Amino acid sequence: MGKVITGATMSLDGYIAGPNESGFDLLFQWYGNGGVELPSASPTVPPSHVSAASAELVTREYASIGCLVVGRHLYDLTNAWGGHHPLDVTTVVLTHQRPVDRPDDDDDFVFVTDGIEAAVAKARQIAGEKNVVFNGGQIARQCLEAWLLDEVGIDLAPVLLGSGTPLFAGLGAVPAQLAGPFTVVQGTEVTHLRYHVRKE
Repeated sequence: MGKVITGATMSLDGYIAGPNESGFDLLFQWYGNGGVELPSASPTVPPSHVSAASAELVTREYASIGCLVVGRHLYDLTNAWGGHHPLDVTTVVLTHQRPVDRPDDDDDFVFVTDGIEAAVAKARQIAGEKNVVFNGGQIARQCLEAWLLDEVGIDLAPVLLGSGTPLFAGLGAVPAQLAGPFTVVQGTEVTHLRYHVRKE
C-alpha cells in the first residue's frame, strides 16, 4: 500500500496563496524558470519548464502517484483543469454535492460526498500500490486532523506574500510534529523539502 501525501508551494512567510487567491504567479515561478519540460495532460494547463534538480525530484514523485484527492474549491477554481488533470491520474473530489454537469464518475473524476475517511479509502482503492496525494489547503488540513497523512512536501519559494492562506489554516490537531526533512533539493528559485508526519 502506498503513502498518503500532501504538498504545496509555499512562500517564505508560510502562505500557499495570497489575499483573495492572489500571488500564484510569484509562488509558481519555479515551474517556468528551467530547461526541463514536464508534460501536462490537461488541455488548459501548459507544460512546465523546471530546473534539472527540480525535474529529477518531481518526475520521480509524479511517477509514484496513483490518485489525487482535491476539494471542491480547487476543482472549481481550476475549472476542473479543462476536464483532465495535468498529471494524468484519476482525481477524487471531496464535496458536499457533486456538480450537476458530472452525474457519473469516470476515469478523470470521482466524487465523494461522505467525508475525508471515505475519500482516502476510495483514493487508496484507485491508487493500488501507488501513493495518494492531497492537493489543497483545506483538504490537507482535514487529512492531517484525521491522522491519515504520512508525508508533507513543501516547495519553498523565495517570496513574501504578507498575508493569505496558510497550508494548514485552522488546524485542530495541534501540536502536530513532523520529522525531517528527509529530502532537501535546491532547485532554481525553489527549495524542495519533504517531511514525515509523526503519529506516535
